Amino acid sequence: MRGVVLFALTVGPAGCGADKPKLVPVSGTASVEGRALVGGSLTFHPPAGVTFNGDRPSCQLQADGSFVVKTYPHGDGAPPGAYKVTLSPELASRIKRPQLADPAKTTLAVDVPDDGKWDVVLDIK
Repeated sequence: MRGVVLFALTVGPAGCGADKPKLVPVSGTASVEGRALVGGSLTFHPPAGVTFNGDRPSCQLQADGSFVVKTYPHGDGAPPGAYKVTLSPELASRIKRPQLADPAKTTLAVDVPDDGKWDVVLDIK
């Protein structure tokens, strides 16, 4: 039985890689009125009709407002493309900009080129 379990653990994950989207690095900083945006997360929403296997790219904001995007379960980065960016609902509410939690209303956007983007600046006025 132990051999079967080890075989399944060894072979099982390899099959998952076939549907892995191309990921490129995406990182940057977020601020509101010049102050680091902290205590929440960002979600990157692809255009309508664009799908890939996994969750939408997202990230947690660090204490200095910096972020590194990940696409669960595939790893660091995001597929290249144009994205609308939303704040977590709690964060959008806290900074009194609830529209930024709604993909249909947000004004935040990021274009991720084929080679990635390391200098994203999301400055909310």
